[in-house]
Amino acid sequence: MAGQKRVLEDSSSSRKPKKSKVALDKGEKGQKNEHISQPPSNLTAEEVDFPRGGGTSLTPLEVKAVRAEAIKEADEELFASAEKVKKKKSKGDLKAKAPDTRKKDSIRVEHLNYKRIVPGMKIMGQIASVQPLALVVSLPNQLMGHVPITQVSSQFTQRLEAIDENEDPSDSESEEDDHPGLRSHVPDLFEMFHPGQYVRSVVINVHAPGSTDISGLGRTRDDAAKSSRRVELSLMPEKVNDGVQKADLKGGFTLSAAVKSVEDHGYILDMGISDVSGFLSFKEAGKGNLGETKLQVGRLLDVSVVKVSANGRTCTLSVDPQLLSSSSLSEVTNVSSILPGSLVQSLITSVLPSGLNLQLLGFFVGTVDEFHLASASVEKGYKTGQKVKARVLYDIPATSPPRFALALLDHIVGLEPKALGTAANAGESSIQLAYPIGTVLDAVKVKRVEIERGLIVEIEPGLEGFVHISQATDDHVPTLSPSSGPWRVGTIHRARVTGHHPFDGILQLSLRASILAQKFLQAGDVHVGEVLKGTVKSLTDTALFVSISGDVDGVIWPNHYADIALKQPGKRFKPGGSIKCRVLTVDPGRKRIALTAKKSLVESSLPVLSSFEDARVGAVLHAVVFRVSEKGLLVEFYNNIKAYVPHREASDSAGKLSDAFVAGKVVKVRLISIDTETKRIVASIRQGASNFQATVTDIAGVEIGNAVEGVVVEIHKMNAVLTLLPSQARALMSLKNLANHRNTNPAQLKVSLKVGDKVDQLVVVSRNPEKGLVVVAGSPKTKTVLKKGALSMDSVTIGQIVGGRVTRHGRSGAHIKLTARISGSLHPTDTCDDYEAGVPFPAVDSVLKAAVIDVNESTKHLTLSTRSSRLKPAEAKPVVDREIHSVSDLEVGDTVRGFIKSVAEHGLFVMLGRGVDARVQIRELFDEYVKDWKGRFEANQLVKGRILKVDHENKKVEMTLRSGDLNRETSKSLSLADLHEHQKITGRVKRIEQYGLFIEIEGSKLSGLCHKSELSDNKDADVTVALRTFREGDRVNAIILSIDKEKRQLSLGLKPSYFEDGDLDVDSDSEVESTHEPGVFGVAEEDAQMTDAGDDEDSGPDQSDAEEESNAETDSDDEDEPMEIDVVPPSIPAASSRSTRSEQPQHQPSSLTLEGFQWFGKGNSSDDDINGSSSSGESSQEESGKKKRRRRKQIEQDLTADMHTKVPESNADFERLLLGSPDSSYLWIQYMSFQLQLSEIDKAREIGRRAIQTINFREEQERLNVWIALLNLENVYGTDDTLEAMFKDAARHNDSKTVHIRLAAILDESQKHAKAEEQYKRTCKKFSHSSKVWTLFCEHYLRRGDIEQARKLLPRSLQSLEKRKHLKTISKFAQLEYKLGDAERGKTIYEGIVDSHPKRWDLWSIYMDMEAGQGDIQSLRNLFNRVLAHKMTSHKAKSFFKKWLDLERKLGDEEGATVVKEKAIEWTQKAADAS
Repeated sequence: MAGQKRVLEDSSSSRKPKKSKVALDKGEKGQKNEHISQPPSNLTAEEVDFPRGGGTSLTPLEVKAVRAEAIKEADEELFASAEKVKKKKSKGDLKAKAPDTRKKDSIRVEHLNYKRIVPGMKIMGQIASVQPLALVVSLPNQLMGHVPITQVSSQFTQRLEAIDENEDPSDSESEEDDHPGLRSHVPDLFEMFHPGQYVRSVVINVHAPGSTDISGLGRTRDDAAKSSRRVELSLMPEKVNDGVQKADLKGGFTLSAAVKSVEDHGYILDMGISDVSGFLSFKEAGKGNLGETKLQVGRLLDVSVVKVSANGRTCTLSVDPQLLSSSSLSEVTNVSSILPGSLVQSLITSVLPSGLNLQLLGFFVGTVDEFHLASASVEKGYKTGQKVKARVLYDIPATSPPRFALALLDHIVGLEPKALGTAANAGESSIQLAYPIGTVLDAVKVKRVEIERGLIVEIEPGLEGFVHISQATDDHVPTLSPSSGPWRVGTIHRARVTGHHPFDGILQLSLRASILAQKFLQAGDVHVGEVLKGTVKSLTDTALFVSISGDVDGVIWPNHYADIALKQPGKRFKPGGSIKCRVLTVDPGRKRIALTAKKSLVESSLPVLSSFEDARVGAVLHAVVFRVSEKGLLVEFYNNIKAYVPHREASDSAGKLSDAFVAGKVVKVRLISIDTETKRIVASIRQGASNFQATVTDIAGVEIGNAVEGVVVEIHKMNAVLTLLPSQARALMSLKNLANHRNTNPAQLKVSLKVGDKVDQLVVVSRNPEKGLVVVAGSPKTKTVLKKGALSMDSVTIGQIVGGRVTRHGRSGAHIKLTARISGSLHPTDTCDDYEAGVPFPAVDSVLKAAVIDVNESTKHLTLSTRSSRLKPAEAKPVVDREIHSVSDLEVGDTVRGFIKSVAEHGLFVMLGRGVDARVQIRELFDEYVKDWKGRFEANQLVKGRILKVDHENKKVEMTLRSGDLNRETSKSLSLADLHEHQKITGRVKRIEQYGLFIEIEGSKLSGLCHKSELSDNKDADVTVALRTFREGDRVNAIILSIDKEKRQLSLGLKPSYFEDGDLDVDSDSEVESTHEPGVFGVAEEDAQMTDAGDDEDSGPDQSDAEEESNAETDSDDEDEPMEIDVVPPSIPAASSRSTRSEQPQHQPSSLTLEGFQWFGKGNSSDDDINGSSSSGESSQEESGKKKRRRRKQIEQDLTADMHTKVPESNADFERLLLGSPDSSYLWIQYMSFQLQLSEIDKAREIGRRAIQTINFREEQERLNVWIALLNLENVYGTDDTLEAMFKDAARHNDSKTVHIRLAAILDESQKHAKAEEQYKRTCKKFSHSSKVWTLFCEHYLRRGDIEQARKLLPRSLQSLEKRKHLKTISKFAQLEYKLGDAERGKTIYEGIVDSHPKRWDLWSIYMDMEAGQGDIQSLRNLFNRVLAHKMTSHKAKSFFKKWLDLERKLGDEEGATVVKEKAIEWTQKAADAS
């Protein structure tokens, strides 16, 4: 086509576009000046415009192309002039002149090529791949460039230079060992960039093809990386943003910026513009999906200006992707402020065959080539005068007026990777995944032909491919014809993908038959273990290189030339010769293939082990010796999978392994052990032999402690080998133990024992899965011990002797497994009669016998004892440590010993017996002061002490380890038992909560709760206002309403009706004061909470919210924990009265008295005391008495207290309340409701608007409440127009998503289902990225019974949501199906979730909860069995077993609960064995 030049495969032969003389004078000279200003070593040699001798720098092919283009332009001029002559000079002339003028003024659309790229040119690109030291960037028009690691940002470069300065090259290895995290704080490029990310760049260098590689890409076989070496780019903001004017930094302006520093509230960004810095808050940074919790200094960001400070020195920036993609430029002060990547409003000024001419921002000119036109719009066509939004790609250098190249492609305008249009590939995230290199396309249709450049073909709707002219056929073709020939428009061809151009969103294809016939196009197409025939390419001293297919080569290392070492490999391998080999390893990332020519491997028929997951115990495979050591061999399979062969499994002889094995030798091995956690494989050469009979048997069914029997198969010097029946497992038994078992000596046993003898009554004592054998011993011969399996809950009795195996240790002792269904526990105090001589916790897997001392038939659990006094009562020995069954067995002064249960902050908890624990406070530990007392004690330690105190009622014991007298001086205090209901006390306000007051009884640490409903007798009073009148420290009179001794809680009341005239008068001594001295009300007698931290499991979960509030507020400052008593709040809270206090010192009135009741006891009686002490004589006393009576009379007549004890009844009442609480949305909404009751709708609207203006802007929730009230008002009393206006206003002033959702809920609740559905649709369209919006919409449909519409939402939502939200959304939809739809469908969805994400334990748990709601216990059992089959931590397994047990007790039966316990024990044993 005219105006488009062919770009040859070798870019060095491409030429510059043809330009006019003016363009040459201006552009070329300007370009030359730029070249001269740059260092000559970094630039390609300039071409001479007019070489001497009439020569030319163009190739013959380019000369031919120039001539063809000149002929075509001349023909067009001739035809245009002929048409002018033929047309009449009439009105038609004006119409005819218009296109001529437009054509004359139109600008030729040119493609970008490597010749047109010059240093200083700003260009937009998309990251194609991230290398360790460089970024490969896809540029417009199928070009590539690279960004060195030092050109990301100046801050990042400084951090790299700092690392380089700190490194010592002479001792780098030792430094890395000593400081493994030296480089860890500097992020790698792949942590800051990802493929598909758009970047703004500036060209800093253009290298000639084949020049020295300084890109940092290294040696690579990737064609895209190779081609990117020519163009060197920079992303530094100071270079990319060079020329941006400070005045152009307005809202919506987008540019690049780098993180300069991290501050307290956000990041300071460097935009490369002098006198201006950027600020990005942490909140805004979270919107960018940047993948880091904290951005690193030097990180490059694409930002949008939100606002500029008044002084113009600071810009508030945002990284919100939606804002970045939608922000567009409206005006600029200078052309240098138009950066690549900017979105601009443009006007089409001319439509040409090769593209469009645009006018952007009203002044500047731009062009769009055919590759960057929206494919959907090409069919409809463009019209002159049409307005479009386009994104700037690059500035065309040396043009006047300045020109820009733009793009109209949807994925570039939206700053998103190219999306596939067909449903078949909709799940693929990119075209690279949908069409990998090597994919063969059976039918591609030629869509457009560029005569000397190539073909544009259609692969699928919305996806195109480019076939370079050199890739159309294996023969040389100078030009292509769009109307004739094999590649005309509309023809169908078979093609193969050879590359990708992510920026343009097209594929690079080839139609060449040789390319289509190639078996492999890249290294990733080759499979490990595949047998291939290749051609010897070259032989060096270090390796043999083999050509496999096309450009795909492989390497054979010297140790794989043959089964034996070759001294002269050159005689066997000659260039061009054929060779048969097998693929050893494939590294697609590095594009490397390792082969082997060993005949034993190439012709091997054994399986190929290429991944650890494919390894199976017992598999026989071929391997190559990788390394030889004294202890064993390291052998290598395919794909670098290695295994260890111990010395004993390598050879039967005891000689050196290095004499029998050398590196590179092929051996046949059998896998005997696989550790999935450490990824360690153990193999055996000895067992891999063909004549070897497998002796490793499966011992999974044999567990430690099992009673077994077997047959003798081998007899050795010290032991015998048995075959157990019926498992056929191999067992080892000591001859000495067998002699004791048969009541004989070893010498006689060797004579009598023969192969085939049967031995019974054996017990398994240990297992060795690697060797496939177990160790057995004779079971203890005790007449009273029942055989394993004969014990049952029906036959067991107290005192019976039983045998079992210790499985684990718990807080309450050792757990013993007796049978498959019966277990027991052994408390540390039941292990022996003398604690010093015994072991409180027997070793795990040890076998012991014990006496039954308690039976729990419901749980099939026995309490055991191994005390000699229990096992052998006849052989009675002195009992040093007696059994303590309950608190009643203890007396003050008793000397006892016990084991430390736990070490708490305030002391120790000591186990004295089963269920009997004693507390030892810190002051009772030592006779002298010890600072670090915790280091002296540990769990299960034996301690000795004396009983200090026994509380039989609460079953609590105090113990001391100190010597000396047990009498302790305790302060006289009042216990909870000394208080009684209806007792009147005096106290002070300790704390004020929303639900009431905490009052501390005067002179003590005992406190109680007065609920807000117990403040006033007036039920209509506003209790919230009444609570505000109290302050911490106020003294009040109260009455005890109730005492809960079990929960140790007090409930108090302050209602005036509880008191009579004269009760607790100021001048009279109170009941408490007359009985007790100050400081009496303590808790020294209680020493409150004696439960240890580990006993929380015993407390039930059924605590009220009020109790939790009370317990959460306990005062931890005191050693004796004070009580805070709460009550369950009533369902209907009553109002409270309020006391007024004056802050004027000259007035100082006494407390407010209402109907003879005084609120604040003696709190304000200081005036009376002062007056009384200062007066001398009766006259002074009489005068002060008169003042007091006069003051009390005045206060009794003051009715201002009523304003808070009654419901507002007028506008004045509301206005008075709002003066005190202007930020209370509750009062404002009440005020609006009051006006609606009077039918004053407009007045209610006005109050709502006034509330929004009055409430502080920081009170966002309060303001939102008023907006929601206004929406409700308009929904009920307004019209659709007023509701819509109010909604738009609310969305502007609040979180838009919240307002959208709330309006939909309002319409739904008011039975306006059609409008609610419309609102949900609008919300989903606007906030399609929110999972919550889609979930609520689904719930709306399900509640209406529209199940079909609800189910259609799930696939729609997944198309809009981010991938990380998919799982959460699918889970929510499944839950809604369980609750409101079809439970079976919900189950199906969850099955798909847990199959694809088997390690998401939270989803398993939700699935179980949903199934529990259906009541199907069998389905739940299947779920628990499936989830517990996966590998997990013991903590997670414990939570699942506990959940299963609870569900079995609720939905199942006792038998099911027993099975759960057995499975839990079994799981624990397997986990212990595996570890």
